[in-house]
Amino acid sequence: MSNNSINYIQPTYLDILEANNRISDATTFTPLLENNILNETTGGRVFLKAENLQRTGSFKFRGAYNFLSQLNAKERTRGVVAYSSGNHAQGVAAAANLLSIKSTIVMPSDSPKVKLNNTILLGADVITYNRYTEDREVIANQLVKSSKATLVPPYDHPWTISGQGTVGLEIVSQTKNIGIIPDAILVCCGGGGLTAGISTVFAKVLPSTQICIVEPDDFNDTGLSIQSGKRISNSANKISICDSLLVPTPGHLTLEINKKYVKNCLSVSDLEVRRAIYFAWHHLKVVLEPGGAVALAAVLNKKIKCDGLNIVVLLSGGNIDLELFTEILKNNY
Repeated sequence: MSNNSINYIQPTYLDILEANNRISDATTFTPLLENNILNETTGGRVFLKAENLQRTGSFKFRGAYNFLSQLNAKERTRGVVAYSSGNHAQGVAAAANLLSIKSTIVMPSDSPKVKLNNTILLGADVITYNRYTEDREVIANQLVKSSKATLVPPYDHPWTISGQGTVGLEIVSQTKNIGIIPDAILVCCGGGGLTAGISTVFAKVLPSTQICIVEPDDFNDTGLSIQSGKRISNSANKISICDSLLVPTPGHLTLEINKKYVKNCLSVSDLEVRRAIYFAWHHLKVVLEPGGAVALAAVLNKKIKCDGLNIVVLLSGGNIDLELFTEILKNNY
């Protein structure tokens, strides 16, 4: 199996349907939430796709399980390797546990403790590195070479993208059931796998729905790359609390898909994210991590017109350290 994603074929709507059949028994069909206060604040109807309630606390389990379940017997025996700041790590560890596959995960030493601890509890061997001085892909590829394990990319692979795209299938079903067609979907964006999967679904089924990405300020590499038509990297000296979205540059495959379908590129500040986390807890009774709250932050701060429109917002993860969560709540944003 080649790890050169440039050569991968873009996943299709049919691939995502097949992924849904493959993973549906293992995943949670997450709810689509609506809140009167949020609607009054934004002027539209805002529907929140609560992937923070997915198995392992984020959408990443979908792609990981879809990937691992397609490995052959020899590949399963050799195990898998992944690199992640935490959500893909937990997804791979949980999927590997369910499928009796050995997993080794390369994680930043400053990953949120909840993500590090959960990955270990799920049975993975964790190797930490310094995200500012070391290259996680180099470390992971060395492990793959020495062990002959299979690398499980966090976003830049058709199997991963197809698994994440099942979120889009659920949104289509849920919005149809309540009799609306979304005018726009706001997707939390790091490497672009979730966006690529969802946009592939909507391009086929509801092409009038506008796909919008939301990134942290100073980590808007996908937005810059879409605007320029080529992969752009973030500045190396910036920081953000949105650990799950701090990807240095978008994937080859994900960018090729997202260049075709994404219509709007937004970004939010850490302060806006903190306020969104507080809003989610106070008004929605929902726990979000920073990276999982950026799309909510965008609608709360009117980065996109919502008046009179039907807007779907991804809540992509809820794995936040207790210390940070407590600090945000105490500051009463």
